[in-house]
Formats: sequence, C-alpha cells, structure tokens
Amino acid sequence: MDENKKEETFTVKKSTAWMIVSFVFIGLFIASVLTSGFRGSNSDITGNPVIAPQGNQGNDPNGNGVINSINLDDDPKVGSKNAKINFIEFSDFQCPFCRRFYEDSLIQLEKEYIDTGKILFVFKDFPLPFHEGAQDYAESAECANEQGKWKEMHDKIFNEQAKSGQGTVPYPGKATVKQWAKEIKLDSEKFDSCFDSGKYAQEVQKDLSDGESYGVSGTPSFFVGNDKTGYTQIVGAQPYAAIKQVIDEALSKA
Repeated sequence: MDENKKEETFTVKKSTAWMIVSFVFIGLFIASVLTSGFRGSNSDITGNPVIAPQGNQGNDPNGNGVINSINLDDDPKVGSKNAKINFIEFSDFQCPFCRRFYEDSLIQLEKEYIDTGKILFVFKDFPLPFHEGAQDYAESAECANEQGKWKEMHDKIFNEQAKSGQGTVPYPGKATVKQWAKEIKLDSEKFDSCFDSGKYAQEVQKDLSDGESYGVSGTPSFFVGNDKTGYTQIVGAQPYAAIKQVIDEALSKA
C-alpha cells in the first residue's frame, strides 16, 4: 500500500443524520398505512384476510385468528336478526380507512347482503388514541342510537368529513356534532343531554377492550361468521371483492 496515500473520509453533522433517519422512519410509516388501514403487529402485513381456524378452540387473546365467538351485547345492528352470518366491524369514526370502507363497500354490502337478510351488520367502536375526535364521534352515534337513528348519525359523520377532503379530517368539536344531530332530525334536547353527560363513554371503551381481546390492533377490522362455525378476520379497508369472497364462504358453511 502507498503510505503517502491519504485515507478519504467524510463526516455528517448530527443534525443532518437525525434528519435522514427521521425521513426514513416517516417514509416507512406512510408505506405501512397507505395500503389498507391503521395496523399493528398482529395484522397480516400483506393485507390478505386472516382465516380463523375451525374447531372448539375458544377465543385467542393473542390475536392469532382463533375466534369462535364474539360478544355482540347491545351494539348497533343493521339487518335481520335471523341472518345466518354476522358481519362485525371494529371502526374509528375519524379513521380515513374506515371512511373508505363506508364509501367503497358498505353500500354494496347493504344491497347484496344486509337488505336481503343474508347477514347482520354489527358495529363496534374502536377509537384510536391519536384521533382526538374518535371517542366523541362514537359517543354521539350511541346517543343517536337511543332515538333509533344510529345509522343516520354514522353516515352523517363520515359524509361531513368527506366534504373536507382526503385523509384524517380534524375534529370540528361538539357544537358542530350537535348541529349535525339537528340536521338528521334528532330531538336536540335529548341528544345534547346524552352527549354532554358522557353517558356512553364506558360503553365505547368496552368495545375497544373487546376488540383488543380478539386481537384487533387497527381499523377497520372485521369478523365474518357465527358462533357455530367460527369467524374469519379481515384486516383493513379491503376491496369489496375480497370482502364478498369471505362472506360467500361463510354463508356456504352456515
């Protein structure tokens, strides 16, 4: 080796290095959520439906897909109670991927499966901690449910956010939500009293705890099936064709 040859080096300032690392992490985060939904470590990274194994294996608190029964208690429901299959959604009203499911798939599900009595649609709240309005939105829908207008409030919340553009829309505050309640013809006095009291705060958090016990780690997440044949989990705002495939398979086993 030529002893006179100087070794070439370069240095990077700490501030520049941190900037590079930050951009890498931001890029990875964006890539992880743009495909189908907000997901955690228990989700299928490919976005494919996670099939629940069959058999009397009970519920799996570790989120490994072994779900034989789901507590439906007094959650809002749409469709026939005599339907052979339950379609259960764990949702966050401020989640843009939940809004995508509402806009792209729910209307088709209503026409083909809910309105025809083939499935019972069940809604469970799963407010994510980084969405400041998710808990309030969930409570407002529960208050609307008291007056038989859960679906009207559900649709109103998502439609109003859609008017503000794509992505996560900032929470407009309780006063605006109360105005929406008036627009869907709710009894304002009863709604405002319910909403301001936090009457359903614990009910919403119970849904969240239930979801975690079934392995839900992001929204939207769905479970399709019944307590007899078990449930298939679908993670993220999947295309309608993928959802339809899981429903049809569940119906064939019911």
